[in-house]
Amino acid sequence: MKILALETSTMMGSVAIMDQEGLIAEYRLNIKSTHSERLMRTIDEVLRGSGLELKDLDGYAVSIGPGSFTGLRIGISTVKGLAFVTGKPVAAIPTLDALACNISFSQYQICPMLDARKKEVYTALYSNSGDVNISKLMNDCVVRPEIFLKEIKEPTVFLGEGARMYKELISEGLGHHAHFAPLSKQLPSAANVAELGLEALRSGKTENPETLVPRYIRKSEAEIKYSLES
Repeated sequence: MKILALETSTMMGSVAIMDQEGLIAEYRLNIKSTHSERLMRTIDEVLRGSGLELKDLDGYAVSIGPGSFTGLRIGISTVKGLAFVTGKPVAAIPTLDALACNISFSQYQICPMLDARKKEVYTALYSNSGDVNISKLMNDCVVRPEIFLKEIKEPTVFLGEGARMYKELISEGLGHHAHFAPLSKQLPSAANVAELGLEALRSGKTENPETLVPRYIRKSEAEIKYSLES
């Protein structure tokens, strides 16, 4: 089974192709350009470089959030379009789950953090299950980091753009309990989305493209404005 995966929850956009034997290709780019400008071009590049066509794929996986409202909409809309054209199944992968997999072998508790603006972060907690799998200890939430840190009582590895932004706060608040993933492990990866997507598709956990929507956790500015005006 070959799967194409998209990760557009942050400025780091990535596209990957994976099968049950391993990663075939991944393209990652962390630059200030919109995903709408480069995503389809990147998909074409990854397929061409892999010697594959859309007809060779067995399904798709996409990061559904939380994260950038615009980025998530672009990634999900793209996968929905591909699914409608090809009729192939889609797996929806929570962004923080995929990010936590960057350090799935950590002996410590894992805490991915993404910038949620307004001095808040999107975050959750995970633990190592004893193998490559991780267990989720709490649901995704959006919270001020100084409040969230009060709940952490054991050594924890932080990763993600939110962890970088609030590194000093985390270090001061947790002292020797605070650890940080290497730079190469800090950003979301389509390869992780693909790996989780393969597992989901093999288990029959697919999504209806027509009803697939981003997991925002909180309302966008446009939604807030609309609700106030209604």
